[in-house]
Amino acid sequence: MISGKRLIVNADDFGFTPDVNRGIVAGHREGILTATTLMANGDAFEDAVKLAREAPSLDVGCHLVLISGRSLLPPYVPLPESVPELLWALATRRIRVYDELVAQVRKILSAGLRPTHLDTHKHTHLAPPVLDAVARLAEDFEIRWVRRPLPFGVPHGALARHGCRMTDHFAGFRLTGRFHTPELVQLIRELPEGLTEFMCHPGYCGGDLRQAHTRLKESRERELEALQAQETRAALVQSGVELATYRDLPP
Repeated sequence: MISGKRLIVNADDFGFTPDVNRGIVAGHREGILTATTLMANGDAFEDAVKLAREAPSLDVGCHLVLISGRSLLPPYVPLPESVPELLWALATRRIRVYDELVAQVRKILSAGLRPTHLDTHKHTHLAPPVLDAVARLAEDFEIRWVRRPLPFGVPHGALARHGCRMTDHFAGFRLTGRFHTPELVQLIRELPEGLTEFMCHPGYCGGDLRQAHTRLKESRERELEALQAQETRAALVQSGVELATYRDLPP
């Protein structure tokens, strides 16, 4: 366990829509957001790459997608639309999980970005076949940091076998879509010793996002406001919490 209290504030869904992209960068430049994960099959992928180049201090990883959007493999068919559909596709071997995820990482690398960490859209690496693929991917591409799976009895053995590293703690799952500044301040004040990743979903709720297939719309602006709030920064100082990125950490 890392000594002291260190916090990585990581935004999912970079590349989803332009207004989400702008919100993530604003959360980094004007708030406490330190990292994000990029959707290689996102509609606003190129826009996200451009913004990442303009914000080199933003730590970028891969948001691996097996639900929603299109596959990056020929014949470029739609991916499953829900967790039950994905589980059925896994059970019937209708999806080439490892190959799909490799294509996504390679697209990000081809854009000139060097991802430092991996996580999955909708936490699909809770499913053992996906966890195995992510662990192999992490080793093959030497991207050692992988989001800690939620503690619902999922074995982490695959991650250990492939030399993956995880933060000591993971936070934000229960707050997704429903936190304001007071909830974020409370989380910071109650942060345990060690390294914590806090997952968030900031953004601006513009026209692109309103038309997108997601339940997280107006809530993204509330999350962005919380990340930028003076009370949030004050809580970090008062609680002795140091912000961090995966880039700062040993591989």
